[in-house]
Amino acid sequence: MPNVATWIRPKDVKWFRRAFAKHPEVRLWNAAVEEVPMEKMDGLLLSGGPDIAPEFLRQPIPDPSVLDKDVDPKRDRWEFDATRAALERRLPIFAICKGMQLFNVALGGTLHLDIPGHGAPEMRDHDVQPLRTESTATHRLEKVNSSHHQAVDRLGEGLEVEARCATDGVIEQMRLRDYPFALAVQYHPERGEGYAPLFADFVSRLGKADSAQP
Repeated sequence: MPNVATWIRPKDVKWFRRAFAKHPEVRLWNAAVEEVPMEKMDGLLLSGGPDIAPEFLRQPIPDPSVLDKDVDPKRDRWEFDATRAALERRLPIFAICKGMQLFNVALGGTLHLDIPGHGAPEMRDHDVQPLRTESTATHRLEKVNSSHHQAVDRLGEGLEVEARCATDGVIEQMRLRDYPFALAVQYHPERGEGYAPLFADFVSRLGKADSAQP
């Protein structure tokens, strides 16, 4: 049984339960409610959540008022530690929304701390945001959902953009070069059936940390 380390908020559990329903062989270890033995994990899932706590950011914060008030330093510390551990072991990594931002910061990148137009209610669960996708992208989607107010600015070391929002250029999908499998998306694939291939790809890499990512 493949083991995946993650930290999932209570309100998001239903989404990931549905997303992994087709993969009952996978055991999700949720650090929000249990101890996670990273040395026994086969992959890492970085899920959505509140903004990264300011003490973990690698940049000035001119206006702290734009940051979420419910930041979770305990969670952030665990996720940064888990990311380092996963990278050291070359485990498959799938990063979603806040997880994509955290992955970027972990690799030395920075964020746009507040952006407009990506969190309207009608965008959260419906695929209405058009993408401009690179020909080399591992997954190509025409439209995605959107629920965030921060975004990747300067890329972390080794990261490569796969897709941007077609209307404003915000980075929506990226991967880590020369690494077995590390896919990061700004949208929420757990919220729609059309994103099932992304989860299937991630699951197929579990236990195969040395397999090359196309």
